[in-house]
Amino acid sequence: MEITDIQFRHLNEEGRLRALVSVTFDRTFAVHDIKVIDGPERLFLAMPSRRMPDGRYRDIVHPVGSEMREKLEQAVLKEYRQTVESRNG
Repeated sequence: MEITDIQFRHLNEEGRLRALVSVTFDRTFAVHDIKVIDGPERLFLAMPSRRMPDGRYRDIVHPVGSEMREKLEQAVLKEYRQTVESRNG
C-alpha cells in the first residue's frame, strides 16, 4: 500500500495540535482527520478516533503493525516539516 497524497487541512504552529491531515493510499482510499501532535519528546501522529460511551477514545482506523505506522508517520511528518518551512520562508 503506497501513500499517494498528503493534504493538510489545518496547520497551527502553537499548541499541541499542529495539523489535521488527510492521507490517500493507492489513489483509492482516503483517511481524514489524522492529527499531528506536539508531544513531550517529539511530533507524532494520532489516528482518527471516536469517544466511547465509557468516555475512553478508540481509534476508528489505524495501521496494523509497526512497519506501516512508521512509514505513515515518516511520510506525514516529512511533508509537515516541508510545508511549515515553506510557509515561514
